[in-house]
Amino acid sequence: MFDRVILVVLDSLGIGAQPDAAEWGDAGRDTLGHICERRGLRVPNLVRLGLANIRPLPGLDPVATPDGAYGKATLLSPGKDTTAGHWEMAGIILDRPFPTYPRGFPPDVMEPFERAIGRRALGNIPASGTEIIQRLGEEHLRTGYPIVYTSADSVFQVAAHEQVIPVEELDRICRIARQLLQGQHRVARVIARPFTGSPGQFRRTERRHDYAVEPPRPMLLDVLSAAGLEVVGIGKIPDIFLNRGIRRALPGRNNREALESTLRAIKDASPGLIFANLVDFDTLYGHRLDIDGYGTALEQADAFLPQLLRALRPTDLLILTADHGCDPLGPSTDHSREYVPVLAAGPQVRPAAHLGTRATLADIGATVAENFGLKLGRGTSFIGALTG
Repeated sequence: MFDRVILVVLDSLGIGAQPDAAEWGDAGRDTLGHICERRGLRVPNLVRLGLANIRPLPGLDPVATPDGAYGKATLLSPGKDTTAGHWEMAGIILDRPFPTYPRGFPPDVMEPFERAIGRRALGNIPASGTEIIQRLGEEHLRTGYPIVYTSADSVFQVAAHEQVIPVEELDRICRIARQLLQGQHRVARVIARPFTGSPGQFRRTERRHDYAVEPPRPMLLDVLSAAGLEVVGIGKIPDIFLNRGIRRALPGRNNREALESTLRAIKDASPGLIFANLVDFDTLYGHRLDIDGYGTALEQADAFLPQLLRALRPTDLLILTADHGCDPLGPSTDHSREYVPVLAAGPQVRPAAHLGTRATLADIGATVAENFGLKLGRGTSFIGALTG
């Protein structure tokens, strides 16, 4: 029914705690609701698509006839991280969570890692990435030892000053970690976190690199690519899926660049999927408990949205969603177990179509697959609701 699907992930834009949130320590967390409540939010374009029709949101009035289809989706996989959320959109529902390390990584991880890289490591604790470089950055400058840390998510993160360990060497270190972290220690992602600056003024750069685990088969991007359709990955999408099924990768180191790459792809891509991630909401604001920054970033993305809508061809479908929550109200700086919004728009999309509460994010992948006459093993398509 649609020649192209443009799937844009507003990274971490949860829309309220799921029923099982308390089991993950996330009772009452509500990313979008708390931003609206504590800061206020002006996102008229998202509202016109039906954002405020999904559920009551302080200060945002639902419209009588939204321009798009609207609903919310449940993260069914055990977890609340980038990999679980994006994989589920692609039809992969995990049967067990990736391992986490609330007390840091054990000796049988750290000792082989340090031997392989020929250096000791600093840290090895759960920490905020911005805080740990302030705490250990000066010692890192003095010793040359990389900083290793984790979080409530399944990640092995390595931070290094670009003038001490060049980005190319940091990437090599992270590739070594990815090779070592297998079996019971098969974390979802190894992340290179370069930073610059001087003591008291260290700042992370946008030259991060994610090393994910190999996704199981089959998954959406494989299926589309095998059918001869173009798959464009923007931002960290190629990293999340290890480039599987990706025909073309475009940059998206920040929200603005990802949106501009998405617009460029809409203007020239062939039939298939354009899959983009807007990373700043999560990395810069959710994890840093910056409600005002998160709200400002949402308003900036909303202001860009009309450009995407105007660029759509008559047979294009735009889907906006998220992968999990990251409530900037806290109390934790970690991701939160939340529903995510689902908004769909395009010249052929039936206005005011109510998608309800989807049982899994895999419904998104099933919708994309069915649109192209293909099938995934998981998820229930809502393509009929968009055009019926």
